[in-house]
Amino acid sequence: MVRRHQMVTVEADPAGVERRLAGGRLACPGCAGVLTGWGHGRERTVRGVQGLVRVRPRRSRCMTCGVTHVLLPVVLLVRRADAAVVIGAALAAKAAGGGYRAIAALLGRPAETVRGWLRRFAGRVEAVRGVFTVWLRALAPDPVMPEPTGSVWADAVAAIASAAQAAAGRFVLPEVSVWEVATAISDSRLLAPGWPSVSINTSCP
Repeated sequence: MVRRHQMVTVEADPAGVERRLAGGRLACPGCAGVLTGWGHGRERTVRGVQGLVRVRPRRSRCMTCGVTHVLLPVVLLVRRADAAVVIGAALAAKAAGGGYRAIAALLGRPAETVRGWLRRFAGRVEAVRGVFTVWLRALAPDPVMPEPTGSVWADAVAAIASAAQAAAGRFVLPEVSVWEVATAISDSRLLAPGWPSVSINTSCP
């Protein structure tokens, strides 16, 4: 019997995902078995920076435990109608002192939508800072800790940016997006219930 499980975050390039599936280079997060292609998930429309984008994530099945997984591109967050970079821009703007109405106007999003993002992030901001600080120390051979800003929110965003920079250096990632790295590290759950967890895996995001 095939059992449904969780989402797995993968790169944004569909061809790259297919190559990794074909080569047996995607592992099941539950048992570390090899994932193989298993059709596609439901198509969804996401609001990106340049407008609406249609996405139909690949699905996979573990050859060992039989659990299926949706392979969510790193540009998306779980259960969010906006791209990760858009939500990240709102979080960064808040760290810089912006209010939710001004941020919403800047991004062209409903004020209540932006307010919801900020409220969700505010409830975990210290934990997020801690998680990304741990990642920074794990990824950088000689990590430089961000200077305290006096704002826990700004400290959290600085930790995210520093961890992204460390990931780019370690894995030679060209033009790395801070918020795509944040999505990879959080397994697309940056604003999802139950995240952060306590486990840390410093393999390539």
